[in-house]
Amino acid sequence: MSDNIKTPLEMFYHWEREAAGDVFLRQPAALQWTEYTWAEVADRARRLAAYLVAQNYEPGSRIAVFAKNCADWVVVDFAIMLAGHISVPLYPGQDASSTKYIVEHSESRMIFLGQFDIAEQIDSVLPADLPRVGIHGCAVKADISIEALLAQYEPFAESPIPAANSLFTILYTSGTTGNPKGVMHIHATPGSVLPRFQKTWKIGTHGDRERFISYLPLSHAAERCIVEMNALYCNGIISFSEGLETFAEELRSVEPTFFFSVPRLWVKFKEAVDAKIPPEVQAGFGDEQREAVRKQLGLNSARVILTGSAPCPKEVQNWFLDMGVLLREGYSMTENFCDGTFWSEDSRPPAGCVGKPLPGVEIKLTDDEEVCFRSSGLMVGYYKNDEKTAEALVDGWYHTGDTGKLDDDGNLWITGRISEVFKTTKGKFISPTKLEDEFGSLVELAQVCVCGHGLNQPILLATRSELAATLSNAELAERLSAALEKINSGLPAYEKVSNILVTPGEWTIMNGLLTPTMKLKRKSLLAQYADQINASHSDAVVFL
Repeated sequence: MSDNIKTPLEMFYHWEREAAGDVFLRQPAALQWTEYTWAEVADRARRLAAYLVAQNYEPGSRIAVFAKNCADWVVVDFAIMLAGHISVPLYPGQDASSTKYIVEHSESRMIFLGQFDIAEQIDSVLPADLPRVGIHGCAVKADISIEALLAQYEPFAESPIPAANSLFTILYTSGTTGNPKGVMHIHATPGSVLPRFQKTWKIGTHGDRERFISYLPLSHAAERCIVEMNALYCNGIISFSEGLETFAEELRSVEPTFFFSVPRLWVKFKEAVDAKIPPEVQAGFGDEQREAVRKQLGLNSARVILTGSAPCPKEVQNWFLDMGVLLREGYSMTENFCDGTFWSEDSRPPAGCVGKPLPGVEIKLTDDEEVCFRSSGLMVGYYKNDEKTAEALVDGWYHTGDTGKLDDDGNLWITGRISEVFKTTKGKFISPTKLEDEFGSLVELAQVCVCGHGLNQPILLATRSELAATLSNAELAERLSAALEKINSGLPAYEKVSNILVTPGEWTIMNGLLTPTMKLKRKSLLAQYADQINASHSDAVVFL
């Protein structure tokens, strides 16, 4: 291993030795925090590693983790590495079929169970002979609890340094289409990516320790890299969330210095403010009122604020920028462990721009404008799927499937996804992303999806925002009809949206319309509303 690249385990040993008394993890319960120092985290991880070693699994065995974020999750992660095995995280919102597929496909030898969404189905999903260890939040039957193991085993005394090119984790994609794919990353990956990432953002250079709050699934590459590994490589402090009911108050309590979230949360934040303070009143805010909003959101101390995983509506990003929240967009994926592009300048970013590549990252556009990446953060390949690996990795370049453009300053703009383009009966190709960005600016709408393959004109599926929940159908229809007419007036004839279909309720992970990383499952949504999409509608706005 190069002196310039440290594996996660080497960083673990470093802080265990040099910062034993520093608090590393904070676990909440009813807004009271239990804090774990590096010495305590290391002790727990080493005791758990001793248990794993005692199972005599062959080196490199896959160990699954099915739990919502918690301090135990990170302890388990370190223990799996210490014992010489490979972690296989599952999204806590994973459906039963995907869970079963991942556990079987990865040939996991053991599973750590915490809090997850399909507890009532778990006995029918997991193999009967798969050993189960219960960690924080576990409410299902387990063979033994983590607390019992910690009491039973002495700390694992060795401090092995893994081979740089040996597998560290298999991250299964969220599966917008088909079965999830297992993205393989090696131990050298975090040590290559994080120092470059942290240098760009000046992480750990401000005197005080960085504060993170972890609530997006750690099974996702973004949270694993941007929160867990980021904190590991700078000796930051990770505070966890107990759930949606307490998240806002936890966020205000933590006041993170580095905060990352997905567009759905930024939309929710804005909706909550809009529901309390009319947008026309917000337009007259001065510095004092804008600061009050930032404090209420818990973001007044944040030095780096990022959005990613999916496009953030431009109107939403601009709203935060106007409030003095420097919300910057990034673009990366599981396959390159967040080693992508970010708007990293201190100036106000143009909404929708994902910035320039991190140092050490190369990008190029193919003839059909597909975005490709090359860097040391790239995956080894997809686990047990040579065909998909060969399609994605070509001559060292990862082909993303997204289309983009580069401006004169070298900044990247994502324009759509190749697989999402559809054709109307007029023979015109429609890229839904452009239209969704237009309609995503409407304060009356929360989620939007443009479709229309085989139709004369595109159609918009949408859900109500919190603000629109106070309106009657007639009032909402009047507003949306006027907005539809205004937006259509600026579009070419073939792109004009014929109808807005307002669906009941939110599109969520649990109803199968969002992936666990809150990306839209277009095929599922279009299948669910196929009859209504293909029907003739006399009204511009239709409530389903």
